[in-house]
Amino acid sequence: MSFRRKPKDSSVKEKKTSSPTDRAQAVRVKTAKGRKTSSTRWLQRQLNDPYVQAAQNQGLRSRAAFKIRELNDKYAFLKSGQWIVDLGAAPGGWTQEALHIIGRDRGKIVAVDVQEMEDIAGAIVIQQDFLEEGANERIIKALGAKADGVISDMAPFTTGHQSTDHLRIIALVEAAYTFACQILKPGGYFVAKVFQGGTEGSLYADMQRRFTKVRHAKPPSSRKESPEVFVIATGFKDQEKI
Repeated sequence: MSFRRKPKDSSVKEKKTSSPTDRAQAVRVKTAKGRKTSSTRWLQRQLNDPYVQAAQNQGLRSRAAFKIRELNDKYAFLKSGQWIVDLGAAPGGWTQEALHIIGRDRGKIVAVDVQEMEDIAGAIVIQQDFLEEGANERIIKALGAKADGVISDMAPFTTGHQSTDHLRIIALVEAAYTFACQILKPGGYFVAKVFQGGTEGSLYADMQRRFTKVRHAKPPSSRKESPEVFVIATGFKDQEKI
């Protein structure tokens, strides 16, 4: 006996899963009295940013969570049970995503920022200027052991003067890198925000000496007009063997 397959009902459409990049109807923001044009543009960009909308839907504190998620999807540096430090953590997007992977009960994370940040269950939150004297020691004491990784989404307050801002950015990355070299265990990683041009020559050369692999990447969630890129340095070497 033969059976005929029931013809597919063309009126029924398959359900598609949505992603942050799926297009939605654009929202236009009207100018308001007392609001600067730049503020109106920023508000319109936020309202039409699919990553902002996705972060809100998923209960994430910022769209930045997608940046570390995408970087980790590609380079797989975050793993269950790790102990890590998150520099420039506020408002907590990176900390949330890292905790999801390392596990609140198995891993440990110290989140540091000069700005006030609401507590995140499973994280140790420290409000302090990372560049202040004694900050490194306080972070190391809070973690309680060598770290598997140091992640940094830090960015300096900008002045609008390009050369000055560039120097501030480089100084911040260098400070984060110096700290990472103090606290990382062999095999550890350093992931940090840098800007166009990546890490400077001397810093990049030192990273290549101290880590097995050093790469630069710009995740899809990083806005195209943004000059930010990220450095991913993995395989921290035993300092006695360098």
